[in-house]
Amino acid sequence: MAAVMKLSPLRRGRRADLPGLSGVARLDRRSANLTGRLHPGEIAIIEHLDLDRATAEALIGARVAAVVNAAPSVSGRFPNLGPQVIAAAGIPLVDVPGGKVFGVLRDGESVRIDGGQIFRGSRLLADGELLDSPRVAQRLAAARAGLAAQLEAFTFNTVEHLRRDEHLLIDGIGVPELRVRLAEREVLVVARRFDYQADLRSLRSYIRESRPLLVGVDAGADALVQAGYTPDLIVGDLRMVTESTIKMATELVVLDRIADDRLERLGVRAVTYPATGSSEDAAILLADSCGASLIVTAGSHAGLEEFLDRGQSEMASAFLTRLRAGSRLVDAKAVARMHHNRVRGWQLLLLVLAGLLAVLLAVATTPAGEQWLAAVVAGWSELTDFAQERFR
Repeated sequence: MAAVMKLSPLRRGRRADLPGLSGVARLDRRSANLTGRLHPGEIAIIEHLDLDRATAEALIGARVAAVVNAAPSVSGRFPNLGPQVIAAAGIPLVDVPGGKVFGVLRDGESVRIDGGQIFRGSRLLADGELLDSPRVAQRLAAARAGLAAQLEAFTFNTVEHLRRDEHLLIDGIGVPELRVRLAEREVLVVARRFDYQADLRSLRSYIRESRPLLVGVDAGADALVQAGYTPDLIVGDLRMVTESTIKMATELVVLDRIADDRLERLGVRAVTYPATGSSEDAAILLADSCGASLIVTAGSHAGLEEFLDRGQSEMASAFLTRLRAGSRLVDAKAVARMHHNRVRGWQLLLLVLAGLLAVLLAVATTPAGEQWLAAVVAGWSELTDFAQERFR
């Protein structure tokens, strides 16, 4: 797991006689919507069952003072990674299950957190539980004990997902026709989830030399722009993408269950895709169905824990999509490692020149080589004298 930078000391209560930390509350039941409008020092109020690592890293990146979750951050269904990341960053995480905080708090008002209690001034609004590192570790250990049951549920969900998306997964029925050409192209699919920034940095030489078609998944399109690239295709929930990035893309693909009323106002057109899995899986399936020669994923899950961290709703989709793509699907870290070790053309040319120079130096030390070198020097001298006389 990537190391997380420790944050600066948190603000204390505005009044000296009130303990805890204070900040402006920002509320949204959809964590993805909230992270885009958070400012440093604010308190994030979310409702996110089994807080995942990608959301936790987005909250840390926004430099929040604290996180209040109106749903269990660790339900015990599986060992999700988000609470551990939040605790390691030194950010207080308070669980107040039941959604009560959304009924007593308004977006933009100042609140105070002391331990697991939430106050408006001196008035107690909600009493929750502070999840520090020891408590998070204890709950994750209990969740790992029930992992076998979760794998059984995953098997059932996989069968159900296959029945629901059989025609799309097996026959490709419903795949939209695109203006951009994916057939026989290398495709880079960027999701803003796990270590996406490090993946993009490691792929710089690959992108420069192989020039793959760039696909942004949800907010992954903005990640491409921030890294200095222009997305050719954006797939997924455009509500998570900035308007400037939407206008830059060559083509837009939205899942047919997600609507965005901004598109008409922006004067852009999007095609719909009837995939029921996650946006990332839809992008991979689209590239595979359109005949991409290679599909490289950046910011995607890399191991069992990250796979489980996606939750039951996405695990079946991820498994079947990757099974469908097969050997054409490669993780960014593997591509970067292979591309880094590849011998480049300029390196071969430099090696040949060095070899020729070594041969010439070796020949120059022999009697015949000395005569040849003397003749070359004499010829060069005569040529320069002639040029000087000619142009005098």
